[in-house]
Amino acid sequence: MAPRTASPAGEPLREVTEPEADLLHTAEQILLRDCMRDRGFVYEPVPRQPVPDARDFPYVVDEPEWARRHGYGSDLDRKREEISTEGVNELYFRSLPQERRAPAIAAANGSRPDGLSARTPDGLKISRSPDGCQSQAERGLYPDLAAWFQARVTVDSLPPLRGALVIADGEFRGATRKWSACMNAAGYVFQDPAAARAALPPPDRPFPREREVAMAVAEAECARSSGLAETAARLDRKYDTELREKYGHDVTAWLRFRLDALPRARAVVEADAER
Repeated sequence: MAPRTASPAGEPLREVTEPEADLLHTAEQILLRDCMRDRGFVYEPVPRQPVPDARDFPYVVDEPEWARRHGYGSDLDRKREEISTEGVNELYFRSLPQERRAPAIAAANGSRPDGLSARTPDGLKISRSPDGCQSQAERGLYPDLAAWFQARVTVDSLPPLRGALVIADGEFRGATRKWSACMNAAGYVFQDPAAARAALPPPDRPFPREREVAMAVAEAECARSSGLAETAARLDRKYDTELREKYGHDVTAWLRFRLDALPRARAVVEADAER
């Protein structure tokens, strides 16, 4: 859980809970659906986590039980790919006549990807239209869309920055060497977890299940026994704190925007349920 951050007024802020995050997502999807309908198109709300058992292991698979069920997650990757390519909204957009398809995409995203911009921590400019239904839906929850967009771009950029700091840390490299020795003893010769990941075939042509599961379980058990899992988690918390302090203005704005949006989101969901 991320550390609390103080607002300018001195009030402690917090991350939204998982149910609150689901509420925000659901409300945004409803607003997006209604906006598209008003513009003559169809959009079906999608869940925040369409594949609930999917997990992100940024440093090393460190849950043996999860690995026994899913290996490296090739089964879940295939489910996600199926959802993204065969989801009701993708099918709808592809089914539209050619002359309707471009207007539908413009309705969702705006006619031009500019007018609303933000800078990532490393200076990259991210732009999109403020006029599409996606922006309109977000504005319904976060009225200061420009400030919200900047805060979101910053916060979304922090995980890869944090990951790079963790992987470059000497403690992580030391724990990785112990992990590699453990894997070697189990019959898998990899210098680090990234090398193990690079050795995997694409999800649509995975290893035989028993082979994938055996390798993933070995990785997870070695992550535990070598101390790599604990080291990675500790360093992740350390650099998360440092980055949140460094980019505290946008992080504070992100937390405040989300908390302030909860009553609006609740009203949207409740009104929709009464229709």
